[in-house]
Order: sequence, then C-alpha cells, then structure tokens
Amino acid sequence: MLEAERAARLNKAEQRRRRRIAVRRLVPKVKIGRTGKLFARRSRGQRSVIVLLVLLALMLIWLLVDTVAARIGLSALVIVATPALTVLVLDRRL
Repeated sequence: MLEAERAARLNKAEQRRRRRIAVRRLVPKVKIGRTGKLFARRSRGQRSVIVLLVLLALMLIWLLVDTVAARIGLSALVIVATPALTVLVLDRRL
C-alpha cells in the first residue's frame, strides 16, 4: 500500500516535471538586462553634458527668438532631436 502511494506520488512529480519542461519550450524567454531607461548607456558625465547643452539651447532660443510660436517650435525641435543627435555623436566607434 505504501509502495503504491509512493509510486503514484513519484509518477505525478515526473508528470509535473515533464509538463514544466514542455511549457518552457513553448514560452519565449524574457531578456533580462537593460530596461530602456532614457540615456541608459551614458555615463553620469555624458548625461550632465547632454542636459547642460539642451538647457543652453533652450535658454538661447527663449532669449534670442522674438515670436512665441517660433520659440515653441524650436524648443520642440531641440527636445525631439536630442536623442537622435546623442546617438549620432556619442555612439561613434573609432
């Protein structure tokens, strides 16, 4: 009687193990690593320079451009273009 119960438990455990293996094969693996943070590959110094340059550009736009529409448009352009320019300038391989 005890032997039969033990054999049944072992059989169930083996079935569960096989089911887990089958499910692992079907489910795609999740990559663990970078979470996609803004400027995640940049050092603290690089991020500081980027922020300072963007703030300087925005300050110059708001001081030197007369019309509000042009100020808003150029500010939006700076904000949108910053990630692309960052990749172009800092990701160059020498």
